[in-house]
Amino acid sequence: MLNQLLKQSPYQAYVYSYPHKTAYRPLNPPINLSQLWTKQNKQSLFLYIHIPFCEMRCGFCNLFTTVTHNEDFVTQYIRTIQRQAQRVKAALGKASFSRFALGGGTPTQLPIHHLETILNIAEETMGANLQQIPVSVEMSPETADKDKLQLLRDRGVDRASIGVQSFIESEVLATQRRQTTPQVEAALTRMREAGFPTINIDLIYGLPGQTVDTWLQSIRSALRFQPEEIYLYPLYIRPLTGLGRSDKEWDDIRISSYREGRSLLISEGYTQISMRMFQRISPLSPASPVYCCQADGMVGIGCGARSYTDTLHYSNEYAVGSKEVRDILQAYIQTPDETFDYATYGFQLNLEEQHRRYILLSLLSNEGINLTAYQQRFQSNIYTDYPELKQLIDLQFATQPEHILHLTEKGIEHSDTIGAWLFSEQVNQLMQTYNLK
Repeated sequence: MLNQLLKQSPYQAYVYSYPHKTAYRPLNPPINLSQLWTKQNKQSLFLYIHIPFCEMRCGFCNLFTTVTHNEDFVTQYIRTIQRQAQRVKAALGKASFSRFALGGGTPTQLPIHHLETILNIAEETMGANLQQIPVSVEMSPETADKDKLQLLRDRGVDRASIGVQSFIESEVLATQRRQTTPQVEAALTRMREAGFPTINIDLIYGLPGQTVDTWLQSIRSALRFQPEEIYLYPLYIRPLTGLGRSDKEWDDIRISSYREGRSLLISEGYTQISMRMFQRISPLSPASPVYCCQADGMVGIGCGARSYTDTLHYSNEYAVGSKEVRDILQAYIQTPDETFDYATYGFQLNLEEQHRRYILLSLLSNEGINLTAYQQRFQSNIYTDYPELKQLIDLQFATQPEHILHLTEKGIEHSDTIGAWLFSEQVNQLMQTYNLK
């Protein structure tokens, strides 16, 4: 089966988690959060708050986000986050957070007083010590103004992540964004002046009209700001997105762009963490508390947020279409307080799915799969459970020095194909039969 997948484009879908949200379904009966979280280790949780508002809908975007909102609607949404947070914290009981991320959407699209309210909810309601843990916030060039950046930095945010996509205005315009290059450069300058220890810049290769040369030009423009992290995303053409509705035949420069971009960043001192993530270690970056996404839980607050325990992933319903997103948001705002005590929509992970998640998340990062750690956690041998993993070594997609199974350079290049190959039959079936809204 892996050989069959390798015959396709390696850019079918972005594999960043497991299982994908399109494998979620209504939970009948709903699951009580207090009973669920009682069984979990709550010493190193990840807190995530979702803000679904953007100033525009990018042509490549399939995130749960909306551009049709007004001040009253935003206020109602913030109040609902507060109501949900109070119920979720009561269900969690005593818990410690080792990470907090504010994502979206574009959180900095919020008026500054609402942004401050969200930080208060994270700190005062949920109990996350924002001055002591890594805190990341996503932003856009249009919304990264000086006052908001200063608020975020003062409140402990140490990672500012900005979606630039390209420094070439014609390429940006082709994705239905309206930012200008001077606007982007001014935002990055303000971010540097605000003193964030870590700045991340997102770039996309394979854009309409882009060439390998213009792609490298964008990377070099980003490097002028010396970001601690750069994410290089291939363009994915996904259903119901603006680009997905076009009849364009895609001139595939993505593999060449990836290879040239990777070489450039490594030559500039960056370390490749995954297919997409490149990191430059800075002496200013604080030491991070230990958090293991394969083992530790996530608590999601907000309409588009997901929560993870070792046996259940849960969220609200997912949509891409503007009307469907709006309907789900409206239902979220109207949710009675007591309903927030339950998980009503999600995916239950049996032992096999726990195995697969652990393998997938470990293998697709530079840490690789620690075979001894797998044995200790699951009391079984990984090759007995999944003998097909040996194919990766046979195809020179992975090596196994001692007890770590690592992807090779060739394997990293095909990360999304390998990730999809590791999905279970159950997850594939649920994803294929999901009615995308």
